[in-house]
Amino acid sequence: PNHIISSLEFDKVLKFAQSFCFGPLGTEHFTTLHLSIDPEAINNQLEAVDELKKILLSPNPLTLGSYESIETEVSYLAVSGYVLSLESVVKIDNLIRLSNGVYKFFSGEKSLKYPRLTESAKFLFVPEELFLGLDKVLDESGEIRPDASPELHAIHKSIHSKTLEINKRFNGVAQKYKEQGLLSDAFESYRNNRRVLSVPAEHKRKIRGIIHDDSATGKTVFIEPEELITANNELFELESEYKKEIYKILRKLSDKLRPFGSQLLGFYHQIGSFDIIYAKAAMAVSMNANRVNVIDKAHFGYKKAFHPLLYLKNRQSGLPVVPFGLELHKPNKIIILSGPNAGGKSVTMKTVGLLQLMLQSGMLITANENSTVGIFHQIMADIGDQQSLEDDLSTYSSRLVTMKALLDKAEKRTLFLIDEFGSGTDPQIGGAIAEAVLRALNKSKAFGLITTHYSNLKFYAYKTPGIVNASMLFDQENLKPTYEFELGKPGSSYAFEIAQQSGLDKEILKYARFKTGKNVKRIEDLVIELQSEKQILDKKLDELLEKEKKIDLLIKNYDNLYKDLDYRRAKLKLEKKEFALVDINKKNKELNDAIREIKTEKKLEEAIALAKKLEEDKKKLEVEAEKLDQAVLDSTGHLWKHLKAGDYAKLKSGGETGKITAIMNKKAEIELGHISMTVKLSDLIPTDKPISKYSGVKIVTSIDAGSKFETKIDIRGYSKTDAMDAIHEFLDNAILANANFLQILHGKGNGILRKMVRDIVKEYNDVKEISHPAEENGGNGITIISLK
Repeated sequence: PNHIISSLEFDKVLKFAQSFCFGPLGTEHFTTLHLSIDPEAINNQLEAVDELKKILLSPNPLTLGSYESIETEVSYLAVSGYVLSLESVVKIDNLIRLSNGVYKFFSGEKSLKYPRLTESAKFLFVPEELFLGLDKVLDESGEIRPDASPELHAIHKSIHSKTLEINKRFNGVAQKYKEQGLLSDAFESYRNNRRVLSVPAEHKRKIRGIIHDDSATGKTVFIEPEELITANNELFELESEYKKEIYKILRKLSDKLRPFGSQLLGFYHQIGSFDIIYAKAAMAVSMNANRVNVIDKAHFGYKKAFHPLLYLKNRQSGLPVVPFGLELHKPNKIIILSGPNAGGKSVTMKTVGLLQLMLQSGMLITANENSTVGIFHQIMADIGDQQSLEDDLSTYSSRLVTMKALLDKAEKRTLFLIDEFGSGTDPQIGGAIAEAVLRALNKSKAFGLITTHYSNLKFYAYKTPGIVNASMLFDQENLKPTYEFELGKPGSSYAFEIAQQSGLDKEILKYARFKTGKNVKRIEDLVIELQSEKQILDKKLDELLEKEKKIDLLIKNYDNLYKDLDYRRAKLKLEKKEFALVDINKKNKELNDAIREIKTEKKLEEAIALAKKLEEDKKKLEVEAEKLDQAVLDSTGHLWKHLKAGDYAKLKSGGETGKITAIMNKKAEIELGHISMTVKLSDLIPTDKPISKYSGVKIVTSIDAGSKFETKIDIRGYSKTDAMDAIHEFLDNAILANANFLQILHGKGNGILRKMVRDIVKEYNDVKEISHPAEENGGNGITIISLK
């Protein structure tokens, strides 16, 4: 409804914001409501206001300064040959100086610290010729400089000389006539911009000159002496020439400004935007308001919220403001707020509505910065007396009309606020109608806050999902409200206690208690007790559900660790067999050398037998390795068999996560940051989507069965140069493949290769640790490298 701005006191907030404005655009903006439902637009506004708030609280704050509208001046500039007045030029000059000041403020380090405002300030860049052009014509007070042109400077000097000459002559003439007793006591004056003598009427014919004026009584005439007429006429001509020269200057200046008309208009509107942001930021500083989290759905998540206008009022008188927290969780959407009269129910409800209007108007709100607030597409309120004499509506009738409008429009992104729900008619009937309306509002999925004293509404909230009770607390010992808000528990009106405190006669209260009966009080207490018990049970249920989630997570982690352990065991066996194969290959090499020697010694049969035995051992190890490899695949099949394009996974040999782009023949193409690789599916472990860090040019490579990175290298028998090149290449490829564990087989010998390996490895920053295995596993003949 139209009255919502005043009923929620948003009009006072707008008026307060206007007090911080510097010009017409800012002032005009805060005359009307500007609500947005676009989360991106709201967050952009809040970011800009929050940045300016930080600037205002900094040691060197931004100062804007006043500005005037130049829309009329820009429209005149569009007319060819039109010459702007000096006043108009001063307006434009002020705007240009202001724009230039804001642009320079957001240069340097501030551009990084305040990115949102810096982006807006870029539009205030003033071309050098535009700024310097006005600077040469106008002085700091906005007047034409006497040296704005050579001609003007010459005329100005002549005027100064002629003025000195006239003053000297005038003083001489005045002294002469004064000595003759022909002048009044106040012997001089100014008429028609000329210095004249004050002459009593009876002496006017004794002084030759021009009479410019006489006094109201006719007793004094003002005469320009004959001796000064020529000089004054010459001064008048010089002043006329001075004005003509100023006109010429303004004409040239207008012609120079004419091409910048649209840019000047852009400056005006951009300064207007800064004016609006500045007013919001200055108001936020005054109100102690903050930027909160905004989400694109209907939601209440206020932490330590308070009414901004009440805060300003109480600050002047030194009184505190009691903040409240209000956060709704599914399925709750509607709050039934009850409690004592003058206990803060209406203020709390109005605070919720007012903060929502402020937030969706791009203003910081008076709540903790960790609050999370949603966006509503409709905000409706029924607060105060809406009685209408014009429409012949009583208070209750007008409320029913409002209820009908609310029910017609309510949906899941609607926020409604109703004060004293159901009041204005017979309590029993009013309570029943209110309950029926509440039932319909709950079905609409709308969000709302309702204040009431009706017990049937409290009980309905207790038993109905989607509706929750809340109360304003009351100090029963001192019989006064605490203004504290408590969600999940209905409140009592404490009518008898407040009546007793106000001094009402005890006999009257006794009779009232008798007429009320005991059952009313018992029912109200029962509802409060039931609600408290339900709240405790709900809390325990939430705790049990949370524990159940943790247990499920632990079981899942245990299963993953168990499967990973199986994989590592099989992988370890496989690596041992692979090392054995390496030894077999070495022995084959030694065998070939031995065969050559044996041939020369005619012992061919022994060589053949030895070769056959080694070949059999090799095949046996290869079969065992193949079985172990299949065992590894089987132990991890549950991890990779269900992978598909678009899933995220990581290499078993490294911790880097990537996205699978394609799958073919049990191989997958995966993007790891800048790198695209082709690997076996069995070498991948499924994982969640990582947080994006960067984007850039891809490096494409392929790792298949033939070129897959091996975490082991054997450099025995290499020359020193070949070994160095091989180790560098091996370590580079290991870092590229995100490997964590490497082995370099160099043999024991005299330790030269081992020392060279350690020296090269230490060159790499990615190395975490260098070690050797146990003696039975190779000892100093193998260097083990752990990468970060």
